[in-house]
Amino acid sequence: MPLTPEEPQIHESAQGPRATSAAGRPAPTPRPVPGPRSAATPRPGRPGPGPARPAPPAQRPHPGAGQSPSSRPENRSEQRTGPQIQLIPAPADGALDAAEEAVDLLLDSGRAPGEVLVLTTGEQHPWTAHELSFGEAAYWAQQEAGDDVFFADASAVEQAAARPVVVVAVNGGADDVAARTLPLAMGRATALLIVCGDPQRINAVLGAGV
Repeated sequence: MPLTPEEPQIHESAQGPRATSAAGRPAPTPRPVPGPRSAATPRPGRPGPGPARPAPPAQRPHPGAGQSPSSRPENRSEQRTGPQIQLIPAPADGALDAAEEAVDLLLDSGRAPGEVLVLTTGEQHPWTAHELSFGEAAYWAQQEAGDDVFFADASAVEQAAARPVVVVAVNGGADDVAARTLPLAMGRATALLIVCGDPQRINAVLGAGV
């Protein structure tokens, strides 16, 4: 089914409390409440929800009372029919950067690094190339350790272990590579699949392959 592109959203922190004038009031309190230090004011710099926002409920499913507008129905869908899918529009030469930004937002939102797998359909991620230079045994041992984000080429998707979140960078490669990789990536993701690339190409692949 066609996907609706979703951009990571970063919400600005709420502004401090409004200063109220005591002039003209017969109130007995002579001191105004200071504004910037109110406990109700969230601290600036708090990371925005990003692409991982719907994912945390997947770790702690709720029975159904007091459902939030989007997360809990999606959580039930994830458990029964597969992961939620998010699309981040990006050109082929910018898909890898978009995937890295998505990973940063996932980690900032509370995802553990070992819960994230990143796949590339074109050029390998520099981390993949660097780690493979030490040999495949050492490379795959890092996946088994499960204590960090794992990057892999699409050609190795069948060897990749399932993780809660899979991020696919459609950063090149033939159409048949993406057509083969995306359905397999969906099978590796237990909660959330994020695909970064050209929306038309991705929708065509997902519509034909899933």
